[in-house]
Amino acid sequence: MSLKSLIQIIIILIITIILGGVYFNYFANNNKISLEKIETQVEEKETQKKESKVLIKKPVDKTKINESEEVKELKNEEVKEVKNEEVKEVKNETVNLEKKTKPKKPEINNEVKDIEYLTTDKSGNKYKILATSGRTNSENKNILDLDNVRGVIKSKKKSTVYIVSDFAEYNSSNLKSNFYQNVVINYEDKEITCDYFDVDMQTNIAIAYNNVVVTDPQSIMKAGKIILDIETKVININPDNNKNKVKVTIN
Repeated sequence: MSLKSLIQIIIILIITIILGGVYFNYFANNNKISLEKIETQVEEKETQKKESKVLIKKPVDKTKINESEEVKELKNEEVKEVKNEEVKEVKNETVNLEKKTKPKKPEINNEVKDIEYLTTDKSGNKYKILATSGRTNSENKNILDLDNVRGVIKSKKKSTVYIVSDFAEYNSSNLKSNFYQNVVINYEDKEITCDYFDVDMQTNIAIAYNNVVVTDPQSIMKAGKIILDIETKVININPDNNKNKVKVTIN
């Protein structure tokens, strides 16, 4: 073998060795990289499976859900209460403003001072009732309650009758007067004292009752009840019952 051919063989061997080393190194690294990628993908899948299993197996805490719902309900109730309180405050403020802005109505005083009634009946008898004050009766608007009363009954033929009492009721619809408490009646030379004295201006009849005392210059008479004719001035004695007797004292 010549030297030239030997050198050629050596060069070919060197080239093959170089090519073989490069090839081996390239494919070996690629295999390692692919293996590493495969391993990482496998690990990622396993971790995902584990996480999914944990999520599936992990029980739901119902108490926390209930607590959160209760907290929401409490918050909603608190919000509602706050809104209701705000609405109430607004209403109260508007009511207070209305009270402040609206003027107060003046209280109407039903009492009348210095009262005078004049009435004339069919026979021409004149009735006058005077009172320092009076007011409309709460139960009957036709009745006037009078205080510190004086009554005068004038007749064309007979003498005038004077009446004084602490109180009286005058009914304008039927022309009846009821004098009561410390009643004193004077006419001619007679004086009658009693607790009650009812006068009917249409019939000209008056009735005195309860602790009736009739006094004149000749006598003092005590009775339960008497009837007085306003026109004739005749007194009819009518005791309440059989037990009440008329007592007459002659002066």
